[in-house]
Amino acid sequence: MSSSRYDQGMKVRRAVLGNEHVDRAEAAKTPFDEGFQNLITEGAWGTVWASEGISQRDRSMLTLALLAALGNFDEIPMHIRATARTGASKQDVIEAFQHVAIYAGVPRANHALKLAKQTYAEMEAEQAAD
Repeated sequence: MSSSRYDQGMKVRRAVLGNEHVDRAEAAKTPFDEGFQNLITEGAWGTVWASEGISQRDRSMLTLALLAALGNFDEIPMHIRATARTGASKQDVIEAFQHVAIYAGVPRANHALKLAKQTYAEMEAEQAAD
């Protein structure tokens, strides 16, 4: 599939998540989930993440806070990794999760923070190995 929104979405997706992640996701795509993957690329990446209304840093913090607040923990490590490219600092992430604690509940923020700590530790270990 190729449309201007899809192409823009793929460009933003690669900029935020990195080529390795996107290449793995694309290689895993099948006819069964191709339509869904296209929807994500066009909608999430080609529309929402491509918007210039707020910075990538702010969008990262919002995304992490929303994922934690709604209990969608599976994508938190991916978006923690993305902070290396969006400019959201560890302190930014802590601030976002503090908001989650107050407005959505301490257990969700606590679990999100645990995932963030694990992911940052993995990232640091990977960086040290390089």
